[in-house]
Parts: sequence; structure tokens; C-alpha cells
Amino acid sequence: MVRRRPQRTCIGCRQIDTKRALVRVVRTGDGRAMVDPTGKLAGRGAYLCTSRACWQRALDQKLLNRALRMTVSEEDAALLRAYAESLPEPVVGAEEAAGK
Repeated sequence: MVRRRPQRTCIGCRQIDTKRALVRVVRTGDGRAMVDPTGKLAGRGAYLCTSRACWQRALDQKLLNRALRMTVSEEDAALLRAYAESLPEPVVGAEEAAGK
């Protein structure tokens, strides 16, 4: 029997991928927004792919605010931006090499 893998949508680019391929941002019980590396923290979550552009868009256009149903504080936004900067740089020409 083939097991189904949970699918989630990136709030930045609206691409659907497996839950494990995306990064979860969670609204904690005390009203903070933080990266959930395990994907199992309690609270409302939103998913983003590992593209820096998606993270920038989600923060700049307040997409995280809408998805988490809260106002992300400047302190939390700064931590999320720092996390986005730690993501690997996109490889130039990767789309052509993949045949897209």
C-alpha cells in the first residue's frame, strides 16, 4: 500500500509541495511568530518554501500576518528575516537545467 504524503501550500509563491519540503512558521500561545523546524509545535502554522524571495514577499506584503491571524512584531520579523538570510542562495540557471 502506498502511503500518502501530506501536501501544503507556500504562502509566498502558492506552490504546493510535501509538508517536509516546506518550512513551518508557527504562532505560539504567547503570541510570537517563530520557525518550527520540527513541524510539530502547538499553534497556528503557515508554510514557506526555502526560497529567500518567498520569505521576503511573505514578510514585506504581510502574508504571514494574514496566514497566522496576528500582527508579527518587528522583533519576530527580524528573526524571521535572519532565518531567511541563512537559506541557501538560489542557483542561477537551475530552471533551465531542470528543463522548466
